[in-house]
Amino acid sequence: MLDPETWYQCDRCTNCCKWPGDVRLEDGEVEEIAEFLNMETQAFIDKYTRLRTNRSGLSLIEKPNHECIMLDGSSCRINPVKPDQCRGFPNQWNFEGWQQVCHAKAIPIKQAIKDGLVKP
Repeated sequence: MLDPETWYQCDRCTNCCKWPGDVRLEDGEVEEIAEFLNMETQAFIDKYTRLRTNRSGLSLIEKPNHECIMLDGSSCRINPVKPDQCRGFPNQWNFEGWQQVCHAKAIPIKQAIKDGLVKP
């Protein structure tokens, strides 16, 4: 559950990148990521995506150990253009038990606004 009085500052622990499930790609993200990787859009789709579990679009594929295909050691290969789903974790969405795996620092929302981490 999201706490409206708290902002969680990601410290890039990458634990969320190791959680199984769909990493949804929304409109425009496929093209942006493909361009960032210097790939043709169709080549990117063929190599790095699959049909979402609910069959309503594309998701990034996972490695056999359930890590995101874009996780390279302890960094994201596409961090500057990562999907909105990734950018929103854990403040816009999260999963049950996320606080046991995520190292994000809890910051009171008023302080996060003051520090420019969140727009009022």
